[in-house]
Amino acid sequence: MKFNKHLFIILLFLVFCMAPVAAVAIETGAQAPDFKLKNMAGQEVSLSDFKGQLVLLKLATTWCPTCKQLSAEIGKVGDFLKEKDVVFLEVFVQDSQAMIEKYLAGKEFPMTFHALLDDGQAYKAYNVYLIPRFLIIDAEQIVRFDSAGRNVLAEDIISMVKEFGPPPKVSGSS
Repeated sequence: MKFNKHLFIILLFLVFCMAPVAAVAIETGAQAPDFKLKNMAGQEVSLSDFKGQLVLLKLATTWCPTCKQLSAEIGKVGDFLKEKDVVFLEVFVQDSQAMIEKYLAGKEFPMTFHALLDDGQAYKAYNVYLIPRFLIIDAEQIVRFDSAGRNVLAEDIISMVKEFGPPPKVSGSS
């Protein structure tokens, strides 16, 4: 009987491990959960403050190696993001302000950037089980992409910004 109980526990564990990661993702096409968090200057910043703009939302920590890799990929396309008026919100879900300030020391971002200290709002609203989580939120605050454990490269970001961002401005002739 003891063997069957252990076998059942092992099988149950394997089922949970093999469950699709997408189950924790925010559904594409869903309204992005809003939040209001403090930036490093103590000012409140909401996701809804950026309605009308494409937002890259990264939920991460300062100590996560994959989070650092994603930051490097975003950094590679910083000038492109600035040109497209894309906002980059980096929400730190398990770090103190001192840890974040140390992590960001010497880093510059050409695009609109806010480092935000999560008080649990974003962690809960976005169902964060894996880090980093990287989302693309369109001008209407609709989730267009949720990485949910997948790696995202600079070329992926460029492609998604082109796909989900506002159409290019056409200069008319008079």
